[in-house]
Amino acid sequence: MTINSVAAAPPAAAANRNETAANSPLVNFALRGLEKCWLTEQERWSHIYHLDGRPAPNESLPHSDVFYTLNVLLGLARVGKVPASLDLKRIFERNARELTRLPVRKYAFGMALWAAAELGFELPEEVAREVRRLLGDQSAWRDLHAQDVGILLTGVVAQARAGDEHWRAFAAPLFRFIKDRFVSDSGLFFDTPAGPRGRFASFATQVYLAIGCYQYADLTGDVSALNLATACVRKLLALQGPQGEWPWFYDAVSGRVLDFYEVYSVHQYGMAPALLEWAERHDLPGARDALILGFKWVFGRNQLGRSMLLRDSGLSIRSQIRKGELDSKRPRMLRAIGNMALARSSGLIDSSRVGLRLECRSYELGWILWSFGRRSDLPHLTGHGAFLPSEG
Repeated sequence: MTINSVAAAPPAAAANRNETAANSPLVNFALRGLEKCWLTEQERWSHIYHLDGRPAPNESLPHSDVFYTLNVLLGLARVGKVPASLDLKRIFERNARELTRLPVRKYAFGMALWAAAELGFELPEEVAREVRRLLGDQSAWRDLHAQDVGILLTGVVAQARAGDEHWRAFAAPLFRFIKDRFVSDSGLFFDTPAGPRGRFASFATQVYLAIGCYQYADLTGDVSALNLATACVRKLLALQGPQGEWPWFYDAVSGRVLDFYEVYSVHQYGMAPALLEWAERHDLPGARDALILGFKWVFGRNQLGRSMLLRDSGLSIRSQIRKGELDSKRPRMLRAIGNMALARSSGLIDSSRVGLRLECRSYELGWILWSFGRRSDLPHLTGHGAFLPSEG
């Protein structure tokens, strides 16, 4: 099967992309949304765009803004026609430099590596120096979470593929760390390399580590990395909900769902497709069907029977969540602990007890651009009328 998308395209192709290529309605939808999330003075995209009607909907949280902006830039590397108003190099350099000044998570440095490689940009020296320091001190890796390790591995692989052999040296140790400390017999990955917290693993944990393993296998030909990614995706496919929902919380040891909620739109239209693109490329049965089923969830084939898309603004509703749990993770954690202790699997609840989280985050739109910026083989998704402005 041929997929009209190249996850491992050389950075020169990204840097010299065809600016006259037509964008799909889906891509233009996301670009409209990003216009609303743009913070002009800071030259970055916002942490949250609130959808509750408040007069100033953009909420800035600088360390999150910066990471989200790098994620958006990664997506823009796959867009054929980027808005002329966006100076990608200037935005990248200004925000990447903030990584050494703000309290960012380590995965933000991996995103900087990845985005720089895909865009064909140089990483600012002070940022490169900090990443080399981090990757050179393996004793500090015990404090890294799955998202940190997965994105850092993807970042160094992207840099190596771009021709910077210096970064290649870090790829094998990072993969060995994943293989030794994050792999469970269930096929799912742990969230942390040690301790009981690690077995409570999120959907994001699976996506970032599995993509990292796919990327590493693609670079090196390491079959064990491919096998780990494939085992993870197979397990995720088996646990997907009846309407395509990707559960949020898992017990990595038993391979059970501990809690379906929140069900995030970004997982349905962005992050799962980013992972499943790799699975499709390796002809994993069911991957394409799962991508399509999960994507249709945002059109309204979900528990609430409503679209999660705001077609005129280009924004999406962040998630469907249990009512009463918007402001506290404690009930979810207690429920997950109880389900784990009693060896129970969690399922979907009655729709009358499900509500919405009325916000949109810029990185969510960035994942749309990354996952579908170069795909032309799913026109019933990328060209869907839900992505056209109502006047169009």
